[in-house]
Amino acid sequence: MHPITDALPATLCYLDGEYTALRDAKISVLDRGFIFGDGIYEVVPVYGGQPFCFEEHMARLDRSLAELQIANPLSLAQWRDIVMRLIAPGGNAPQAVYFQITRGVAPRDHAMIKGLTPTVFVMVNPLPPVSDAVRAKGVTCVTADDFRWQKAHIKSTSLLGAVLSRQISVEAGAADTVMFRGDSLSEASSSNVWIVKDGVLIGPPKDNLVLTGIRYGLLERLCREGGIPFALRRVSRDEVFGADELILSSASKEVLPVVTLDGKTIGNGHPGPIYKSLYAAYQQAKQRNAEKQGATA
Repeated sequence: MHPITDALPATLCYLDGEYTALRDAKISVLDRGFIFGDGIYEVVPVYGGQPFCFEEHMARLDRSLAELQIANPLSLAQWRDIVMRLIAPGGNAPQAVYFQITRGVAPRDHAMIKGLTPTVFVMVNPLPPVSDAVRAKGVTCVTADDFRWQKAHIKSTSLLGAVLSRQISVEAGAADTVMFRGDSLSEASSSNVWIVKDGVLIGPPKDNLVLTGIRYGLLERLCREGGIPFALRRVSRDEVFGADELILSSASKEVLPVVTLDGKTIGNGHPGPIYKSLYAAYQQAKQRNAEKQGATA
């Protein structure tokens, strides 16, 4: 056994209606998620013992399932009950709840077989925060052509493209890989990408070429509350390298400043004022959510 496999945690997970130790959870080798990557996933951050942007994440889960023609097997209330049972032992430490739904188990056939029972899996992992030192300095990224398929808007478990693109930055000692389709910015291997120019936060449009992160709606709201202009449109490669600020967003990174791209300095080479405003507003939003949900629990 590999040392990592030997060290699998005994934390509780949910699998097809039962709660069991994660290290003991098993699925069939004929599960279509295993054979084809025929499934979707979602990741919900948890702060102060409460899921953050839960309804928005579940709405995206619904959209991804609809694209794969898989009926959502559980109600919103049932999903929330599972989450609250799994995160309870973790207290107030930041956590990430991982959901995975596949089409189910069937003889191997590419066709979408009707009438299968979806496989439903939920687990919780620690969500280590990005250190204050890294945030104060900013991170380095590299670029690559976006070689993934044309349905990036589906949060699919078929993540080989993301694995390969992330490995590019790993081998370069960078934080992430910023990708372009032709001359247009798409996203990073596991993050959405934003530029700031003349005080405006700008991101690629919501379409099939980008996974619309939950931060899309959240950052638009934070910008509106903070008086920061916000726009979605095609962003060229030259605009990215000529930006005043470059920012990554994701559930794990929250918002994170990029100060170097392909060895070239972005802006003045330091985290900028829009990033700092958004990061502060993000922390306030997390606190408000925890207080609100805690009060109604």
